[in-house]
Amino acid sequence: MHDIQTLLALYGGWLVFLNVLVEQAGLPVPAYPMLIAAGALAGGTGGWLLVCLVAALACVLADTAWYVAGRRYGGRLLELVCKVSLSQDSCIRQTQKLYLRVGVRSLLVCKFMPGAGALSTAMAGLTGTPYRRFLAYDLAGSLIWVSSALLLGALFRDVVGDVLALLNTYGPLGLALLAFVLLVYVLTRGLRRWVLVRRLRRIPRLHPEELLRWQAAGRAPIVLDVRPGIDATLPRIPGAIAVDLAAPLTDLPLAGQAGEIVVYCACPNEISAARLAARLRAAGYSGIWALQGGYDAWARMAHETPDLSVPK
Repeated sequence: MHDIQTLLALYGGWLVFLNVLVEQAGLPVPAYPMLIAAGALAGGTGGWLLVCLVAALACVLADTAWYVAGRRYGGRLLELVCKVSLSQDSCIRQTQKLYLRVGVRSLLVCKFMPGAGALSTAMAGLTGTPYRRFLAYDLAGSLIWVSSALLLGALFRDVVGDVLALLNTYGPLGLALLAFVLLVYVLTRGLRRWVLVRRLRRIPRLHPEELLRWQAAGRAPIVLDVRPGIDATLPRIPGAIAVDLAAPLTDLPLAGQAGEIVVYCACPNEISAARLAARLRAAGYSGIWALQGGYDAWARMAHETPDLSVPK
């Protein structure tokens, strides 16, 4: 444990700051273990306070960058971030659902949920949350997250010491084992997603321009919006019906209706829309499409081809 203790004693503040900053910036470099180790080795109230303030500062800097980016780039930023997620189809949907349900208060707990921190701060910017309000909740959430790790380190100091000693003795072997487990996990998740995407490719896609042509010509398909938390204040395709993706098909407003059905979402590869479309096809509905590119693609096409736009 001596080598790690020496390293943390000499560069502990910088190591914690950089580790937290990199993780909150969105890279898969977990900072929580480092914070627990710092809590075990800080050695007193002054050391814990310094680590807490340094880590909180790193959180606020990274989160402010996400907030500004979310305010400027909006939904395009969320889509870009989720493209590197192992659960692209649920990444945006779950984050939006959490933020739209509890608002800026989600910043108090989002750092405890893998992948939700950066997306929640970007959602704060996207939804126009005032920066002072965002900063207050983000700082509080950062302090809660950091303090919990430091407290765990202080309470289990002996256990942390034993773990650090093992890392000193068997460090290369342990790191190799962790890398192997991580590789297996990533490959398994990637394979599951590849199978899902191939299966849902059977659902035909409708180009946004084609939908605009249908609407301009008076051809009115049933349009279902499966984005989470949709209400009257958020834009949607004219005439679209907001539905819950997980709701039973009997609860969908399709009883007694016949005709073409177009489903759209806000996720890469139209996965959520294709899932609902597949369920409807299995239930006997026909003439079903997933809208290629979702609402954002439709909105861009409507802006580029105003002659095809329909009144909102």
